[in-house]
Amino acid sequence: MQHSTLIQLVEEIAQSDGDYCTSIPMLMVYRRSAASDPIPCIYGLGLGITLQGRKRVTLGDEIFDYGPEQSMVTSIDLPVASYVTQANAREPYLGMRLELDAAIIAQVASVMNFLPPLKASAVRAMSVVSMDQGLLDALTRLVRLLDEPYLVPSLAPLIEQEIVVQLLSGEHGPTLRHLVTAGAPSQQIAKVIAWLKLHFTTHITMDDLAAKAYMSPSTFRQHFRAVTGMSPLQYVKHLRLQDARQLMLNEDVDASSAAIRVGYESASQFSREYTRLFGEPPLRDIKRVRESSSSAF
Repeated sequence: MQHSTLIQLVEEIAQSDGDYCTSIPMLMVYRRSAASDPIPCIYGLGLGITLQGRKRVTLGDEIFDYGPEQSMVTSIDLPVASYVTQANAREPYLGMRLELDAAIIAQVASVMNFLPPLKASAVRAMSVVSMDQGLLDALTRLVRLLDEPYLVPSLAPLIEQEIVVQLLSGEHGPTLRHLVTAGAPSQQIAKVIAWLKLHFTTHITMDDLAAKAYMSPSTFRQHFRAVTGMSPLQYVKHLRLQDARQLMLNEDVDASSAAIRVGYESASQFSREYTRLFGEPPLRDIKRVRESSSSAF
């Protein structure tokens, strides 16, 4: 019943295909009436919910499928390809995403002393599990709150904190708790990734990244792949290519200029790697995206 109620609440917000921001800044809802093509994007720290239909996310060589009453948590920024695999006009894909606050996670985790100690190994920064009743109830109350906007500033932070408690104490717990466990390899990798987000256009060596994590290069590569599903150099490449695509789409920058701005020295290498990630050379891809956007919804 709770699941059906949440579907109805989201349908009231998303009455046609699109991405919908809400008066709760961290909450978005989505609707799609057909399956979609894979879209490379960055998933940050957050909780994704599929209410109706099915979705697939690929991370490196791994595939994560999730459907009704399943949830996905990502604990650090991950370059993924995301697409709806099951949806139609009668039963559209309906989903939600709630951005999570690392400071709140750290604060809540620090007082949850009943949790068992974590091992020092790296944990993958993405997990998909079934939703339990406690999480479903909290999410339903959060969405219901949209009908009472005057209560949002007071109650939304409390419900968001409750959601964090549910996540930390449930099957998503290891994914999030390693993010805030001092000395854990996952936390060191998260710090390196935060640095990479600001400096990915500069010349980067493996030794420099390993030093920032206080690891040897071989240990760093091992833990980085365990957390993100890809090598450090693959991760940097994804950041550069996705940033270049946004430059071309949003600032009307040509491919050669975009390549230079994101750190490529060779335009031909940029074009090859762009085609491998997005399926088409830069000019054709940007033209297709713009034509698709102008005709969508």
